[in-house]
Amino acid sequence: MRSAHSSSLTLSRIAACTLVAVAVLSGCGSKDNAKAGPGPAGAKMPPPQVGVITTRIQPVALETELPARVEAIRTAEVRARVNGVVLKRLFTEGSMVKQGQSLFQIDPEPYQAQLNAAQAALGRAQANLTSTAATVERYKPLVEAQAVSKQEFTNAVAAQKQAEADVNSAKAQVRIAKINYDYAHVYAPISGRIGRALVTEGALVSAAEATQMALIQQTDKVYLNITQSAAELQRLRKDAGHKGFGASVPVTVVLDDGTVLPQKGKLLFSDITVDPTSGQVTLRAETPNPDNALLPGEYVRVRLAQAELPAGILLPQQAVTRGGPNGDTVMVIGPDNKPTPRTVKIGSQNGDNWVVTDGLKEGEKVMVDGFQKLQMLPPGTPVQPVPWTPVGAPAAPATAGAPAAQPNAAGAQAAAAAPAERTPKAGSPVAGAAAGTGNTRQ
Repeated sequence: MRSAHSSSLTLSRIAACTLVAVAVLSGCGSKDNAKAGPGPAGAKMPPPQVGVITTRIQPVALETELPARVEAIRTAEVRARVNGVVLKRLFTEGSMVKQGQSLFQIDPEPYQAQLNAAQAALGRAQANLTSTAATVERYKPLVEAQAVSKQEFTNAVAAQKQAEADVNSAKAQVRIAKINYDYAHVYAPISGRIGRALVTEGALVSAAEATQMALIQQTDKVYLNITQSAAELQRLRKDAGHKGFGASVPVTVVLDDGTVLPQKGKLLFSDITVDPTSGQVTLRAETPNPDNALLPGEYVRVRLAQAELPAGILLPQQAVTRGGPNGDTVMVIGPDNKPTPRTVKIGSQNGDNWVVTDGLKEGEKVMVDGFQKLQMLPPGTPVQPVPWTPVGAPAAPATAGAPAAQPNAAGAQAAAAAPAERTPKAGSPVAGAAAGTGNTRQ
């Protein structure tokens, strides 16, 4: 009996000691967790990185983007100059043609007949001139010998002059007939690209109606007819202090899809007359078009600098919020690294940048990238400014901050790897403490 009682007492003591040990461990785990605070291993989240640039005052060309219409530098409408039926088309539609190349063949038979008749009339007139000239030569000695009266001699001389006039008239008729005969062959007046044929074989064309047969356009160079508001032009000149640019200003062409052509054009002239119906001023530019990327009649946009601002600040377009309740705004990072919105005045565009004319000072840090991170933080939360690198530019070293497109690329990689590193291994004291904490919250 003693043996059974002793065994029972021993088991009770072991169970009591076990409960005490578990309670002590749980208490220690709770204290450690309380000291560690929230988050894995009690680590404090660093401020988010944002890409910034430092403002700099510099002379800036006030660049404007304006609509323009493309026009061929030379245009020739091929029209019929004689009446007749078209027999042949001698070119390929849409191809390049050279000046003097034969394009159409109009029936030449009527004009060949007119040419033959004119040549015959010329021969008759020349024969009459020969006869009258011989008569005058015979009368000259006879009139001196008074064998022929002076009146007859005068009539013979007049007949000779009339025959000479008839010869000249006949020659002119031959020339006209020859021109009409040549007009039956329609030639290209200029070199360029020809469009579709506007008449077909068998069509009757008329010189009186000047029937159009084709259109040739020279497009290796093109004109850009630009329209600009007179008020905007005056504003540019005012912002630049009336220090404007003249002709030969470089012109950049931008297509509808945003493609910027590599060839630069030049401004030829700016009209000084304002259209009273639209209030716009007309400008004309010329640009090379070797690959025919620009088609006549096409609408494009052009960028040109019409004036120069003595002191301006360039900001990337993504750094500026346009048209907000308070106007155009940017986020300025102060000395305490807290972002603060500020209203600025935008003067114009310069490439991919906005020209800021008021609201910023030189040396201030303007936020360019990382706006989405601010939406997840309370207002006034400090940030870590790092130099902004444009997309496509060489990446900065890791110690200097990440590029603008991925300002926290290094932090993101660390965050992705951190959970695996901070996860305690099974059976370790930390794992036990974590398990104890979980049991306590439950």
